[in-house]
Amino acid sequence: MARHDEFRLRLSVVEAARSLVALGLTEGTSGNVSLRFGDGFLVTPSGRPYDGLGADDIVFMGLDGSHDHPLKPSSEWRFHRDILAGRPEVNAVVHAHPTYCTAFAMCRREIPAVHYMIAAAGGPTVRCAPYATFGTEELSNHALAALEDRTCCLLANHGMIATGPDLAKALWLAVELETLCRQYAAALQIGTPVVLPDDEIARNVEKFRTYGLSARED
Repeated sequence: MARHDEFRLRLSVVEAARSLVALGLTEGTSGNVSLRFGDGFLVTPSGRPYDGLGADDIVFMGLDGSHDHPLKPSSEWRFHRDILAGRPEVNAVVHAHPTYCTAFAMCRREIPAVHYMIAAAGGPTVRCAPYATFGTEELSNHALAALEDRTCCLLANHGMIATGPDLAKALWLAVELETLCRQYAAALQIGTPVVLPDDEIARNVEKFRTYGLSARED
């Protein structure tokens, strides 16, 4: 791949990382972004403010976990690597700590099918992975299990993960998940949300495959 193409992809990771803050998905240096590249992936560095990131600060890692960049990769590089290695349809991974997703994750509650947009998650629930220390193989294993047949999940007492065929779709899904969690929280304050049946969600999952996920449906 030409150097200018690599630079463009690195810059897209920088822009996606900055979008986490602009979209209200995270604050400070929390959260991280990865993008499949060549025989490995590009990932945001550890502990670096997003507004100061440059394209050259993005770390390339092999799928074996190797890298030779002077900056350390995100502390969560392991589940980025494992998702990309195990899910060939996924090319981008976004991890963040948005308020409502994280609140439900703190309560260790999965999100049921209280709105048909849950079909964007690939099934009738958004699972909440069990708790494990950040950056560990145990957390990665829990995340992979929660993402089985799904495009996103919550991480207990931690945050969320959203995946996509590209960075735009992964960011879109992250916003959708936070919106769904916010709506569910509001509905719980009003009464008992009605859960849609699995067959209705299956129909919507199929419709999303046909129509794409370029915008929130009404």
